[in-house]
Amino acid sequence: MPQDLPRSRPVEREDPWRRVRVGIAGLAAVLVLGSVGYVVLGLSPLDAVYQTVTLLSTVGFREIGEPTDAFKVYTIVLTLVGVGLVLYTLTVLFETLVEGRLTDLMWRRRMERDLANLEDHVIICGCGRLGRTVASYLHNSGKAVVVIDRDPDRLAGVPWAHVEGDATDDAVLAHAGLERAEALIAALDSDAGNLYVTLTARSASRGLFIIARARLESAEAKMRQAGADRVINPQFIGGSRIAAMTLQPHVTDFMDVVMHDGSLEFRLEEVEVPAGSPLAGQTLREAHLRDRTGAMVLAVRRPDGTFLTNPSPDTRLADGEVLITIGTQEQLASLGRLMDSAG
Repeated sequence: MPQDLPRSRPVEREDPWRRVRVGIAGLAAVLVLGSVGYVVLGLSPLDAVYQTVTLLSTVGFREIGEPTDAFKVYTIVLTLVGVGLVLYTLTVLFETLVEGRLTDLMWRRRMERDLANLEDHVIICGCGRLGRTVASYLHNSGKAVVVIDRDPDRLAGVPWAHVEGDATDDAVLAHAGLERAEALIAALDSDAGNLYVTLTARSASRGLFIIARARLESAEAKMRQAGADRVINPQFIGGSRIAAMTLQPHVTDFMDVVMHDGSLEFRLEEVEVPAGSPLAGQTLREAHLRDRTGAMVLAVRRPDGTFLTNPSPDTRLADGEVLITIGTQEQLASLGRLMDSAG
């Protein structure tokens, strides 16, 4: 059923170590300038560095050199600036360490709680370029996602719930809520890994919708045998899109905008005829879907997987069929409500 889903955006957080770096840079500048000032006042370079360091560290063994009025004034100013900067740096360092640990701990607990409560989410195995692209699109469409990857650097900063671990491990998949998930996408870097993930996921959940990535054409049949509902070869799809754009660029652009861009008023959606619906057995003409909702039916997918494109008004609807429709967001939502009320 089409839904008006909210679009969420990743939240950029301020770098917690920025203030620490500023403080350390300030201390280095004060150390250099302070030493240069004492050299100007007549101290040797080593004595100048010694005097500056003892002053900034508040150790204060003894003063080196003749305490002239200029020497005293310079020492007072350097003490106020330097000691204050030392205290600032130590304070922000302590705050960053404590707040960082607390924030990370609270975030992890919140994520674990969210993982335990997630239902009908999508598990994405692999946070490479393909996995990130899929997760970003689903996340921005309002779909809950959980990403699994063994590399902590790949997971750093992602705005989605994630689990660090090996996706081929049963315990890791269970931690990601496999039994409650709606779909799983195996997007690891190797065909062997995706094959194992598919086999494990299918064994744990018979009703799970599984999409597997295959690098080699020879692996596609094995993925299906292991239980994948769909097998995607990114290289093949990329080549097909380039060829289609070469032959029919306007058609390709239109499909991209309708499916992914969202800048046009019309969208493509799939709507299932629910079991026991009064619409089942009626023809498209008798159901008056276009008159009642404004959405147009472009194709009908039968339960056996075959497509009936450009169906005639005499096409009869049946339980379990999926209608491929086009219309505005309001029209598609109206069609979805019609199907729900009819079910």
